[in-house]
Amino acid sequence: MQIWLDGCLVAAKDASISPLAHGLHYGTGVFEGIRAYRSAKGPAIFRLSDHLDRLGRGAEALGMAVDLEDLHRGCLEALQASGLEEAYLRPLVFYETGGLGLDVAGLKVRQMVAALPWRNHLGDAGEQRGVRLRTSPYRRNSAAALPPLKLCGGYVNSVLAKLEATHAGFDEALFTDAAGNVVECTGENVFLVKKGRITAVQHGDALPGITRETILALTGAESRTVALDELKAADEVFLTGTSAEVTAVGARDERSWTLNPVTRELQALYQRVVHGEAEASRGWLTPLQVSV
Repeated sequence: MQIWLDGCLVAAKDASISPLAHGLHYGTGVFEGIRAYRSAKGPAIFRLSDHLDRLGRGAEALGMAVDLEDLHRGCLEALQASGLEEAYLRPLVFYETGGLGLDVAGLKVRQMVAALPWRNHLGDAGEQRGVRLRTSPYRRNSAAALPPLKLCGGYVNSVLAKLEATHAGFDEALFTDAAGNVVECTGENVFLVKKGRITAVQHGDALPGITRETILALTGAESRTVALDELKAADEVFLTGTSAEVTAVGARDERSWTLNPVTRELQALYQRVVHGEAEASRGWLTPLQVSV
């Protein structure tokens, strides 16, 4: 397998990263998860610029100078080198050598992109019966303490919540705040359906999801604060994320949902969009056009 590292394609086994990398010790990095899909014109990356813009905001928060045009090219080159028609792209920018203090000034910045085969990270539950959610005893990182972006260190919060949920026999964890409002899951935004109307959960501590924005644009759904009790009373609940795409929720704690007709329709629509088969796809797909 080849990865794109600092402007060059190298074998992953030969990639040289210092064990004293600042990002390894303190999580001082920023990443994205991006999908490429098969289309009539060959592999195409979905909403590449939007993902890289968000990565840029995370890099800025960490004081990193990042060349987004370089990363854009890196995504295309990594995809082409993989030979995959459909893939998950992982751009990662992190601080490496220069010291292990907390002052990041003067640290070396590394940039990489990997292209991997992928399926819904929620597994069979995400693709078939719908995921089972457990309301987490953990709180989501507060936006007042940590920007809701894809900062590497911030995802320890998600790992802890997911670990607790899976040990309890569930597929995924649901974060709520102290007031009992829904925030998001460990790696997905939350939507509900009531009497045919779609509502996107809105919360200041939640990641501004690009798949969430896509569903809002396709449906005109309302975006607002949602209490946990309202989620329990919904006719359907579904999750959105680059890896999860549009995933039905089959149960949350003691509440279960067996019919998800609106969610199923949205899943089919989303697949048409990401594969370039719908009018809405225009401007959202970046075709593979580079030579390595």
